Amino acid sequence: MLAALDQSQGAWVSGAGRSPLWSPVERLANIGVLPTDPDDVRDQKVTLTLAAVMVTTLAVIWVGIYLALGLPRSAAIPFAYQLASVASLIAFARTKDYRLLRISQIVLIILLPFLLQWSLGGYLASSAVSLWALAGVFGALFFFDARRAIPAFLAFVALTVASGLAESNLAENPADIPSGLRILFFVLNILGVSATAYLLLQYSLRTRDAALAQSDGLLLTVLPRSIATRLKRDPGVIAERFDDVTVLFADLVDFTPFSEQTSPERVVGVLDRVFSAFDRLTQEHGLEKIKTIGDAYMAVAGLPEPRPDHAILAAEMAVAMQSALLSACAELGIDLRMRIGMASGPVVAGVIGRHRFIYDLWGDTVNTASRMESSGIPGRIQVTEPTYRRLRDRYRFEDRGEIELKGKGRVHAYLLDGWALEPGRTRYPADAAEAGEGRNNHR
Repeated sequence: MLAALDQSQGAWVSGAGRSPLWSPVERLANIGVLPTDPDDVRDQKVTLTLAAVMVTTLAVIWVGIYLALGLPRSAAIPFAYQLASVASLIAFARTKDYRLLRISQIVLIILLPFLLQWSLGGYLASSAVSLWALAGVFGALFFFDARRAIPAFLAFVALTVASGLAESNLAENPADIPSGLRILFFVLNILGVSATAYLLLQYSLRTRDAALAQSDGLLLTVLPRSIATRLKRDPGVIAERFDDVTVLFADLVDFTPFSEQTSPERVVGVLDRVFSAFDRLTQEHGLEKIKTIGDAYMAVAGLPEPRPDHAILAAEMAVAMQSALLSACAELGIDLRMRIGMASGPVVAGVIGRHRFIYDLWGDTVNTASRMESSGIPGRIQVTEPTYRRLRDRYRFEDRGEIELKGKGRVHAYLLDGWALEPGRTRYPADAAEAGEGRNNHR
């Protein structure tokens, strides 16, 4: 059954690579599926159809057993179920009325075991065959929902109570079933219902875990892990002040003219290739990606977990981003350059929005980093004096002097040359003209 449930997640719809035997099975499984059905409804239809066909087919065994034992009245009950089940499947194939199929199958599966039990003479004589009615209750949970499955459970409880009250009368005329066979039926009934419950629970847990993993993965694409964990525990406002971080802005130069002369598919493909490389670098260098805005990329080092080497991480990230852009351009056959600006200092960070929320930063440090980028030089990394002081013992810089920043006036700026003062570090080429030479000669 679990295999059938798993296969209902789409495997039955596609017959690629299957033997010819699967073709009629797939057609049968999809008799009630509509092209407009959502995935979850389609999966439920396929699963219920297969389950109904399987139970209807297996009922032949019970009909044969009861006939062999000389119990035609008991044999007539699973046979009547077969006829009713086939009729409901035919109606489902013609009308695609999923509601009718669900109700009819659940009612039949709950009622059939009790009718059998009563015809055989009660709990002991029937080996408690009414336990199989629980399969209908489980099915109601699976094919409906928790609230709408309550009537099925109440029906099971009512039939169980009625069976208990009638037990003394039913036991007066028990079916003549050999004691060894009756014990075997007890074992089969208990194992069968237990296995059904276990497999359905196993399937539900696996489905839940897969859905949780997918939702967590999506959540981590927009939020840092620690923030996502806090948001799941407490959906209230998340806002924090960080006294010392380094904010990085990167912007592709002249990308707007490029996008106007290029097909939309290629524009998106280029951005996806470049920004995907940047995403990998944020993970490698311990930064947090904040967001992309058009052809600009924003990241930060030093939060949500504070660390003293945030400026170093941001510098390594910036150098690696320029190298990654060169590689992407060579691969894609294009010529793009990028400005990068960095600033260090305090920021406020928090989650805004409820439906399409984002983790964002605010403060003078953020604005300054943005201005460092916009006033920078294509192919260069421009930093503020606070960032320079944190990096001057590690990298070489070119003093650019004071520059005019919109909204801030005159600010001292430095260009990170990329020559590492420590042995073994990689020099970043100063401009696009040096790119090929720098990559070949300074590894």
